Amino acid sequence: MAHRYTAEQRLFIVNHVQGRTTEALTDLVNTHFGINLSTNQIRAYKKNNKLLSGVDAKFQKGRTSHNKGKSTGGWKPTQFKQGHRPYNYMPVGSERVNGEGYVDIKIADPNKWRGKHLILWEEAHGPVPEGHVILFGDQDRRNFDLDNLLLISKKQLCTLNRRRLIQRDTELTRSAILVTDLIHKIASFKKHSNASANKS
Repeated sequence: MAHRYTAEQRLFIVNHVQGRTTEALTDLVNTHFGINLSTNQIRAYKKNNKLLSGVDAKFQKGRTSHNKGKSTGGWKPTQFKQGHRPYNYMPVGSERVNGEGYVDIKIADPNKWRGKHLILWEEAHGPVPEGHVILFGDQDRRNFDLDNLLLISKKQLCTLNRRRLIQRDTELTRSAILVTDLIHKIASFKKHSNASANKS
């Protein structure tokens, strides 16, 4: 059975992935949270969330690491002097509002961000299916209640936007999504009817 990561577990993994092998990270997560995840589960989580440890898995035994004793925070050695960070640096776990008004959470250095609504929805339901998006049911991009985060297809979103059906009430927006489904079914029925008439 797939493990559903809590927000705390997700943030912990992001904060501790740097400089650790998957095996070491697995042990750390299991010890910290008192759970029993497998190495393959942690490896899959890292892959699905594009998290890099900075550790060369093919490192030869007995060879001295080129970064032994140095920080593995993800910055290139020549980019900044040791211990120096840019004035606008934000640590992993920080939140910001992007140019489109969505709240993002920093999930990795140096500058990897992901929508907070996506993280919360995926924590509860798993990865967002391809071709789908998460919609704020009441148009409030600060309302992260799971009942307000609606999974819809891009086709449904296109119709909702084109017909201005998205409401400021989540339940009304849910009803509007059903309306879009009806619109699509009617359009499909007409298309097939016209095709049949043309063949006659």
